[in-house]
Amino acid sequence: MTREYPLEKLRNIGVIAHIDAGKTTTTERILFYTGKTYRIGSVDDGTTVTDWMEQERERGITIVSAAITTSWRDYQINLIDTPGHIDFTAEVQRSLRVLDGGVVVFDGVQGVEPQSETVWRQADRYNVPRICFINKMDRVGADLDYSIQTIKERLGANPIPMQIAIGKESDFKGAVNLLEMKAIIWNDELGSKPEEQEIPQELRALAEEKRKELIEKVAELDDALIEKFLNEEEITIDEIKRALRKAVLANEATPVFCGSSLKNKGVQPLLDAIIDYLPSPLDIPAVNGTDPRNGEEIVRKTSDEEPMCALIFKIVSDPYAGRMAYFRVYSGTIKQGLMAYNPTTDKKERIGRLIRVYADHREDVEEMHAGDIGAVLGFKNIVTGDTVCEAHHPIVLERISFPEPVISVAIEPKTTADNEKMAKALQRLAEEDPTFRVHEDENTGQTIIEGMGELHLEIIVDRMFREFNVQANVGKPRVSYRETITKELPKVEYKYVKQTGGHGQYGHVVFSFKPLPQGSGVVFINEVRGGSVPRDYFNAVEKGVHEAAESGVLAGYPMTDLQVTFYDGSYHEVDSSEMAFKMAATFAFREGVEKAHPVLLEPIMKVEVNIPEEYLGDVLAQLNSRRAEIAGIEMRHGNAQVVRAFVPLSEMSGYATELRSVTQGRGVFSMEYDHYTPLPENKASEVLH
Repeated sequence: MTREYPLEKLRNIGVIAHIDAGKTTTTERILFYTGKTYRIGSVDDGTTVTDWMEQERERGITIVSAAITTSWRDYQINLIDTPGHIDFTAEVQRSLRVLDGGVVVFDGVQGVEPQSETVWRQADRYNVPRICFINKMDRVGADLDYSIQTIKERLGANPIPMQIAIGKESDFKGAVNLLEMKAIIWNDELGSKPEEQEIPQELRALAEEKRKELIEKVAELDDALIEKFLNEEEITIDEIKRALRKAVLANEATPVFCGSSLKNKGVQPLLDAIIDYLPSPLDIPAVNGTDPRNGEEIVRKTSDEEPMCALIFKIVSDPYAGRMAYFRVYSGTIKQGLMAYNPTTDKKERIGRLIRVYADHREDVEEMHAGDIGAVLGFKNIVTGDTVCEAHHPIVLERISFPEPVISVAIEPKTTADNEKMAKALQRLAEEDPTFRVHEDENTGQTIIEGMGELHLEIIVDRMFREFNVQANVGKPRVSYRETITKELPKVEYKYVKQTGGHGQYGHVVFSFKPLPQGSGVVFINEVRGGSVPRDYFNAVEKGVHEAAESGVLAGYPMTDLQVTFYDGSYHEVDSSEMAFKMAATFAFREGVEKAHPVLLEPIMKVEVNIPEEYLGDVLAQLNSRRAEIAGIEMRHGNAQVVRAFVPLSEMSGYATELRSVTQGRGVFSMEYDHYTPLPENKASEVLH
């Protein structure tokens, strides 16, 4: 079976933005204008295609990223609508990892918001070329120039305006295409028939000036064009498009478009821009992986002729279809019935049903080619981040890294009948979401669930009730503290000696300890030379250290930010064993940590509060009472003030209600994990007792 669209006519793109900037509404319009839907879905009415979970429809937010395939101008577009709320940051991260380009949606009144910055930085990390869409141009206070300015200042980007708005706020009716110097007006209710017209007289001079700026900005990015520009030679539209596409692919420029998705204006030019400026799988660098047999680097080109390899970027438990694994094919062809090899687990699994996904509808296909995004039903032992490939051409692609959970709650089933169901449901949900963890508290025997925030865990519990029919009681949120050391120790020695009948046990290790900067984790360094301890025991020692680091000496929280150097020891010809060295390492670690002045660390959140000016005093007082460190106050559009602060997570519970009451419901805030810092002594004693 040949591919339906050649590779250069394929676009894998994501729609990313701050919560409530209009991503889902924009995605709905894209589906409508490309002929995928026959009516326009609305977030407010709960009739959207991509927000298909009940929780999404009730809250009017996106929780899981939804993948959709559609086409425009004879090009295939695989599109992923991602969440904007920081609690679901993993969804954005995994989507960006497998996408080639992004459409970043901004609110025309607010410009760049806190979460826009986070998703922008995530896109930077994966080098994803993007275009911008300034949405909500029909709202009071919408300002295209202001929004573009915030992209330049807050994101350090190089935005290139491709349009100017026709009409302000509620009179917004279209945009001037600066490349072709044509006005595009949307008069019909559904926005299906944009009309090209002459530029209104009052906007002519501004359009001429902005077009000159556009050509100059693009020419600066291209050596051939800058010469033409300086010699005042004519530059054609094709030349500008070519130079701009090259700059977008190199992440040197970001074209900016405007519109109002809710009012059905501005989406078709955005679709054209996706085709004109965003990359096809051929425009991105070949994917790198490692050979699991010898650790050597392998490069796989995006081509159907190469051996097959695909990355699993998401697992979904579908109540009807079962376990569904979303993948991106990087090379070769993936076929139904093929035996796929997973080098991480060294197991093979047969590919059951192959599916092209259209939000919660699906279409069976027989095969998928390099560059495609799809899903497979029936994989049992595959998790997010795994690679599937051909057994005789093994390759491991780089895994997707996810942030650590920062909040936890105890959960217990309401009845004993729910007990087994709850364990199953939690396991399925943890497979889907890498930032959600489940474990049992050794001391209390309680089941603890951990996540990225209160909303994240609230949704998990809600899904458990609806999808798995499990009733559960949830405790109060608990903060995930960490432990570390504050003092260097040059020598900690431990001999593990046990004499029993027959063989004894003998393991002897000498460590040094050193505190490390924030975010370093636990670093183990082996400097044993000269055979004082045989190589066979090195792994056991390292394992002992890492296992001991999982629970610290103060309150059993995981250890972080310290270095353990193993530099000496001794062994016994007969009595030494891996077990003995592991035990010696565990005891030496605990002893060392106790002597190195251990302290508790607490997670600090980066909080941004957006409020009308008159509430500033009250909000600052509120934050100060929560041990906040105010990082800055900034005037925004209108009389809005934005307070940026660092606040301990333990102090943030109930803040949403308090902020609402003091600002009469007009204040909004967003928070994300930033770093760990030592807990003040008076607070530490509260946690420890």
